[in-house]
Amino acid sequence: MRRRSFLSAAGQGLAAGTAVLAAPAIAVEPSVRWRLVSSFPKNLDTIYGTAELFARQVAAMSEGRFQISVHAAGEITPPFGVVDAVQQGAVECAQTAAYYYFGKDETFALGCAIPFGLNSRQTTAWMYHGNGLRLMREFYRNYNIINFPAGNTGAQMGGWFRKEIKSAADMKGLKMRIGGFGGRIIERIGAVPQNLPAGDIYAALEKGTIDAAEFVGPYDDLKLGFNRIAPHYYYPSFWEGGAQLDFYINTKAWDALPRAFQAMVETAAAQAHVDMQADYDAKNPAALKELYANGTKLHPFPRDLMNLAFKTSMDYYEELSAKNPAWKKVYSDYNTFRRDQNLWFRFAEMGFDEFMQAQKL
Repeated sequence: MRRRSFLSAAGQGLAAGTAVLAAPAIAVEPSVRWRLVSSFPKNLDTIYGTAELFARQVAAMSEGRFQISVHAAGEITPPFGVVDAVQQGAVECAQTAAYYYFGKDETFALGCAIPFGLNSRQTTAWMYHGNGLRLMREFYRNYNIINFPAGNTGAQMGGWFRKEIKSAADMKGLKMRIGGFGGRIIERIGAVPQNLPAGDIYAALEKGTIDAAEFVGPYDDLKLGFNRIAPHYYYPSFWEGGAQLDFYINTKAWDALPRAFQAMVETAAAQAHVDMQADYDAKNPAALKELYANGTKLHPFPRDLMNLAFKTSMDYYEELSAKNPAWKKVYSDYNTFRRDQNLWFRFAEMGFDEFMQAQKL
């Protein structure tokens, strides 16, 4: 009898234990819906498409429990209104280029690109393994924003000009669309900068409101049709040697996310960051060939223009450091990192690139 009782009790206990193992308690994360506003139009599949990739990956990793709707420039906010929208909590997140907002504080530009700054690989290194992400996030806290790197264009082209630029003197009085912080330097060497969103550039160039325009590089520029209006295509964009984009997230919305969802955002942003430049590097060669075949005239910027722009930029950064404490704090670290990176890239990287680009493959 005792044996039967023991076996019966043991069986009941085992069954109960098995039931617990078979049906564990699962914590179901709450459903989250965000809106992402972009500074870019839908036809720029390289940039705008990166925001869509980010949203898709977050949805996939969360099995649909975290949905982010993506909205092109002008759908909810103006192209350059996304920072205010995120800061005020009108939307949860945005995709933009930080240097568009240098008018608020020049320090914004250091999160994207400054004239004669870091190239794309160096920017990523500064962000992830230098002090870049920490310093920029400290700055963005003043705007209720946490940022995540969201892609890089690589070194951009210098833009489209109606007339040939033979020396620095030809920049005098020239009205040029130039995005962000680079306009400060263009202005100091005599040109007249115009900070227009992507969707407004073609019309301004066509009507003669501007004499020249830069955007990104061959793939995007071909889609936007600038070659139909201005025949001279210059390089390099000394003001954008490696322009990084960002996802800006409202800090209150970020803090409200479960940790698992925060990890998904960080992972999806990292994938988007890698994908953007890979996409550009894959598409730009064919686009450049097409532009050249259709009559585009390629020119390097004159050396005297490059030298003048470099000196003007360095002088301006010193001025900013003397009057803007936030700029000084971030730029001091950026400058040290840039110096060491250029020392390294001068050897293996440049040596390899120079040799390979001289070969006929």
